[in-house]
Amino acid sequence: MRGLIIRLGAENCRRGHKRVHGELRRLGHRISAATVRRVLRSAGLGPAPRRRQARDEWAAFLKAQADGLLATDFWSVNHPATGLVMRSGARG
Repeated sequence: MRGLIIRLGAENCRRGHKRVHGELRRLGHRISAATVRRVLRSAGLGPAPRRRQARDEWAAFLKAQADGLLATDFWSVNHPATGLVMRSGARG
């Protein structure tokens, strides 16, 4: 069992003990998450990296696109058959 835990943890270094534990349960093994964490830690496979970097990248993207997003704060649709115009959003 120890070898399987280490193999699952080593094959994908971004996989933390919770994911390894879930995979083992899906395969039908009954083992606690704490045991999986201890085995991975003793094998030198620490916790999975934090996902904060992706959150920061998304915030930077939104800040860079803020002017464009604000400029598209409205929309209008012209219906060709009836000539009706539907508008929504901010007005100048």
